[in-house]
Amino acid sequence: MDKKWAELSPDEKREERFKRWLSPSDVKFSTPEAGKAYKERATRFIKAIKLEEPDRVPVILPAGFFPAFYAGGTLETVMYDYEELRRAWHKFLHEFDMDVFSGPGLVMPGKVLESTEMKIFKWPGHGLPHNSSSYQFVEGEFMKPDEYDILLKDPSDFWLRTYLPRTVGVLEPLKKLSQLDPMVAIPIFYFTQFGRSDIQAALKALMAAGEECMKWMEVVRDCSQECLEVGFPSMWGGMSQAPFDMIGDTLRGTHGIMLDMYRQPERIFEAMERITPIAIDAAIASADASDCPIVVMPLHKGDDTFMSDKQFETFYWPTLREVMMGIINEGLVPMPFAEGKYTRRLEVIKDLPRGASVWWFDQTDMAKAKEILGDTACIAGNVPTSLLCTSTPQAVKEYCRKLIGVAGRGGGFILNGGAEMNKGNPDNLRAMMAAAKEYGMYK
Repeated sequence: MDKKWAELSPDEKREERFKRWLSPSDVKFSTPEAGKAYKERATRFIKAIKLEEPDRVPVILPAGFFPAFYAGGTLETVMYDYEELRRAWHKFLHEFDMDVFSGPGLVMPGKVLESTEMKIFKWPGHGLPHNSSSYQFVEGEFMKPDEYDILLKDPSDFWLRTYLPRTVGVLEPLKKLSQLDPMVAIPIFYFTQFGRSDIQAALKALMAAGEECMKWMEVVRDCSQECLEVGFPSMWGGMSQAPFDMIGDTLRGTHGIMLDMYRQPERIFEAMERITPIAIDAAIASADASDCPIVVMPLHKGDDTFMSDKQFETFYWPTLREVMMGIINEGLVPMPFAEGKYTRRLEVIKDLPRGASVWWFDQTDMAKAKEILGDTACIAGNVPTSLLCTSTPQAVKEYCRKLIGVAGRGGGFILNGGAEMNKGNPDNLRAMMAAAKEYGMYK
């Protein structure tokens, strides 16, 4: 392109990012066939996103942490043994037919969680049974109801001196740090507090955790690089959230945010507006580090059963849409994961540019989703996790057949699970691919 990036329209930027996705940088395909297959798979998703008909319905296998169990281990095993992590994802990669590959980036390093005394998670062997197939997020009021002003004044300072000391045990001494004031011309007085033994211990623990994270990241990068080299695109370029969830999940907790909706709603609005540009910048930065333009956005508190339609339109959607538009304007493709049911939200969430987003649905009525969003957004989902985990390949294939018939008409559909299948019959995942190849052909 002759134009500078800032001069491109959102559509032009998106096309440029699609080109990068089709021809990823620093990837040497293992064979010419792998390179050809990569482009075919990536093209399949790009056409679906653009609401066109690809050769067939593309598939995202909802594997989650399944590779760990498929390889004969557990989630706990791969959290602590990075070579076992590598082996498990390598085995899955080479034994399953798929359209895209999800690396092990969400398999958190257990040694880091343990050594830092992480309080916001329970994980196998630490609050959960050793054979548990997932984590459990521990909510809490890590921001008190009267601390909105502290967050609004300086979110980074709040994160460093308030949130981290409350959620990471070894960083509790950081609450004793004074605020970093850039207007102070003589920083010596700020440096002095780093002579405290408890502050030094916290920083040393943080450095050790960082070193351990680098060992983990090396394996994660290797797995992701291998999947590209053998011909499988990534479907995960960056990550973001709805501002309401950033406050309700991370800071105030469900109980706290529900009280605030009635007692001090203006505080929520101010906080969401304050963190929205931060969320946009973070999403763009994370996606820019990848050749994949997809930004996944797990949505937690916006479903039909959590809040009323009016509350959704007042509290949840405006800043979520603002974040999504910030992402779209940079040529990226937001993929909100609408956990729970969003059937009542469909008329509201269609207010986005055409062919610029993917809505991944969990339990939403897919016939209505296709009817209402079909001319606006690509839709993905929603093979039930319960079906994948407990039923038969025949039942999975039949469900997919019906789902493709409803949601796949005319393109703009990606076959995916309603959530991840961490344990279950591997043939149920294979049945999803078989269904797409048998019932999802467009040409």
